[in-house]
Amino acid sequence: MTGNIASRLETGTPFLKDLIADINSGQIKVPQFQRQFVWKEEQALKLLDSISSNYPVGSLLLWRTKNSLAVERNIGSFKLPETDDMSPTDYVLDGQQRLTVIYSALGAAEGKDGFDAVYDLNEQSFLEAPGEFNQTQFPLRIIYNTTKLLNFRSGLVSYPNAEELQRRLDGLIDVITNYRIPVVTLKELTVEEVCPIFERINSSGTRLSTYDLMVAATWTENFDLNDEAQKIAASLKPKGFDDIDGNTVLKCLSAIKHKGIKKEQVLSLRNLSKEEMDDLVEIAKSALLKTVDLLKTDFKIYSWDFLPYEAIAIILSYIYSKRKSLSLEDVRRVRQWFWLSSFSERYRGASESFVSQDLEAIDAFVVNGEEPRKSFGSIPSTSSFKNLSFRSNNSRSRALIIVLALKSPKNITNGAIIDPEIALSNYNKKQFHHIYPRAHLKRIKAPGEHNSLANFCMLAASENNSVSDDHPNEYLPKLARELGENAEAVFESNFLPSPSTTDYSSLNYEEFLEARSELLLDAISRLAKGFSI
Repeated sequence: MTGNIASRLETGTPFLKDLIADINSGQIKVPQFQRQFVWKEEQALKLLDSISSNYPVGSLLLWRTKNSLAVERNIGSFKLPETDDMSPTDYVLDGQQRLTVIYSALGAAEGKDGFDAVYDLNEQSFLEAPGEFNQTQFPLRIIYNTTKLLNFRSGLVSYPNAEELQRRLDGLIDVITNYRIPVVTLKELTVEEVCPIFERINSSGTRLSTYDLMVAATWTENFDLNDEAQKIAASLKPKGFDDIDGNTVLKCLSAIKHKGIKKEQVLSLRNLSKEEMDDLVEIAKSALLKTVDLLKTDFKIYSWDFLPYEAIAIILSYIYSKRKSLSLEDVRRVRQWFWLSSFSERYRGASESFVSQDLEAIDAFVVNGEEPRKSFGSIPSTSSFKNLSFRSNNSRSRALIIVLALKSPKNITNGAIIDPEIALSNYNKKQFHHIYPRAHLKRIKAPGEHNSLANFCMLAASENNSVSDDHPNEYLPKLARELGENAEAVFESNFLPSPSTTDYSSLNYEEFLEARSELLLDAISRLAKGFSI
């Protein structure tokens, strides 16, 4: 954090009662973030137990600003009060769920909706408030109501262990009413200054993002970024791509508008009017529809899971925002960039600045048809390719799967055509098979990478167990014989060396990797030049 920001940072340790009062007055509000994680009752009860034990429960991070953010009223079963707008307001950036539990359990009025808890003085434990509770279960919502608190305490005298129950109640009240939570308040920082701080917050296990902040910073009451992102997702649903990430949508919008996805470019979208945003969203929707059509038809990609990099979707959406359709030459250029980028791991850990530079290069190369201004990478050599390990979350592995699908593979077990849409709609390990089984390779202590990219083929899940960990020098010749005159076509469809010129009965693993790597790289080289297989 820079010195300038540090000078606008305020720390304090308020009592819970003070925080509750600030929520009731509208001084503290919870921004409307689209969160994937919502606390359950069990987590809320554990928080109350930690407070009653005087354990630290973490600090709160507030942002004091005159910016008007959309605010959250309900988080799951937890309710927050309706309040008038105030300026400036303290918006909760971190700790919103802890604070919501504290308010709902200790600050909300009796009978109001939301999480309600009691402390069982006999069991010495917190419980979600039952419909009817006995007189030894202390309702936490009256803890700051002196009259009701004293009446409850007096009612305990009718119990044989009244003195012990009152002692436990007094101890609970003493801890909770004197409990303090560290609070850090960022004062009058701009959205641009808050964003990098905001993105690093991860104390609850749910990573917040620029998209979350932009959702809260709505343009007008009639424009909700999250609603618009959901509309884009809904338009992609018939094509199976509706699980597009909100951050990806935001970057596509920035790419289309600014030809870049740098933080300041993304944040500057807030300066657009509702009408400008409406138009931009429509352009993005159309561009993304064309993007997924290209992914399905030209690359056999049927879900975001198999896209090597998010940057590819962003750049393709930019291309289609500039061109209503792509010519054969345009597609050839897209292929060059796609395959070189994927197999060279171009966007691995790439910054927004790097992707923005590539948007400029792609604009010249594809949109304007100019000669490439830069290299988009290179494909691996045979020696390096055979040592690359297959991992589902790796761009080269995903790219290899796409290459295999483009070949219209047939099951090596029976010659039946494999439906790539089924295999590539979502990642399923059963759709892919080690040609030289790992158990066998481990058993004979074979040298080389046992999980090599070159050791995988597509195989329908129903056929996967039929090979198991059989000896490849036995099962491969056997399959070739059983396939008969179809053997050449089936093996060729899987980039396997021809059974008529290869002695699979004696082919060792190193020899197999070398031969298959060359076949795969021949195809990849062709794709990287813009041609089809």
